[in-house]
Amino acid sequence: MAGSVFKAYDIRGVYPDDIDADLCRRIGAAFAAFAGAPRLLVARDMRPSGVELVAAFAEGATGQGVDVVDLGLASTDLMYFAAGRLDAPGAMFTASHNPAQYNGIKLCLSGARPIGQGTGLEVIESMVVAGGPPATERPGTITQQDLLADFAAHVHSFVDRSVLRPLKVVADAANGMGGLVAPVVFRDLPFDVEILYGDLDGTFPNHPADPIQPENLRDLEARVLATGADVGLAFDGDADRVFLVDERSQPVSGSTTTAMVAKAMLAKHPGATILYNLICSRAVPEVIRENGGTPVRTRVGHSFIKAVMADTGAVFGGEHSGHYYFRDNYRADSGLIAALVVLEMLSQAGQPLSELRRPFERYAQSGEINIEVDDPRAVIDQVARAFPEATTDDLDGMTFDLGDWWFNLRPSNTEPLLRLNLEAATKTDCDQHVAEVLKLIKESRHIRALPSA
Repeated sequence: MAGSVFKAYDIRGVYPDDIDADLCRRIGAAFAAFAGAPRLLVARDMRPSGVELVAAFAEGATGQGVDVVDLGLASTDLMYFAAGRLDAPGAMFTASHNPAQYNGIKLCLSGARPIGQGTGLEVIESMVVAGGPPATERPGTITQQDLLADFAAHVHSFVDRSVLRPLKVVADAANGMGGLVAPVVFRDLPFDVEILYGDLDGTFPNHPADPIQPENLRDLEARVLATGADVGLAFDGDADRVFLVDERSQPVSGSTTTAMVAKAMLAKHPGATILYNLICSRAVPEVIRENGGTPVRTRVGHSFIKAVMADTGAVFGGEHSGHYYFRDNYRADSGLIAALVVLEMLSQAGQPLSELRRPFERYAQSGEINIEVDDPRAVIDQVARAFPEATTDDLDGMTFDLGDWWFNLRPSNTEPLLRLNLEAATKTDCDQHVAEVLKLIKESRHIRALPSA
């Protein structure tokens, strides 16, 4: 059971079938031994199973003689902030956007440095599979600490509060941790904020906490129109990601938000390096260059982006999936910081978000299309043979550049899926090329199922 829950970037599984108290006790002991720090932090989201799992994890960690600081209910970006501010390793109990029956753990080292496969998670996994390290004679202590107010002040430090104006904001917390952190972050700002589904409820009674899926934005879109709001914010379950909706109820892609935040960050940090992952729109590096910055293309995934951010000194990095990373946030991602930066832009723009977004939207994108396959690598190779004229690279899966359109095929790190992202000059071209690539994939003997229309 233990090995099956260790994914590329975190630990995740169904409670209690895959992840239970006994497993978390061993993970706590292994993490404490691996981190080698005198204390570590632990926090949890609103999932009912979190209480039991955190207690077991803390028992395992204190059994190694390590003191545990329990931050209580928190968003993942609050945990990363705490790991940076307190210079201590941290464990965030969350399954992010996954359904209610799931739980999991996101781990980081002191300074919010990431832990994933290749950066220590496989070492922790091997200790857990072996039963965990033996307990020491002197157990550590467990104390509580509340850092929410400090986190809110930290988020505020990314904008000039004097330029903010009284915008109407609807924030859909989806019964996730945004319901706890967003009201505190916005409390002392001049915005009129309505929290939609703000009650913490890990059973997700209203809709899944997965804002990248268009159907989960419907209630927010309707509320934005009904109230005449200037912007809607949609958070995922652990509130580290955010997606925007404009005043006309139209969703804003992660690529567009990345480009907008990049422009704002370059205004404050002229000539800086900005990261973007390889499935972001071509508009993103164009905007970065136009505003005097240096764009650097990265693989998908927080551990890769944080490593490149450390190597390059980049001030900001964005992912199409709604993760936004800030150098001055210990290189960790925060949906709330990104949202506040956009609200600062909107306050200064003198135009609605539907107009403000236009210069950043230059191409038509497919969004991420997932196809079930038996052998992703074989499918990629077969598709490659059909496009001998394409310029390709294998930074993450394979990207095919065909001049006025491009696409990326990359295997999932955790499932038998092949992920397709495609961009072209117009929606008609985009739809046509998507059909072309899906037809090639369908012809592969490795196909399991195409996505439903």
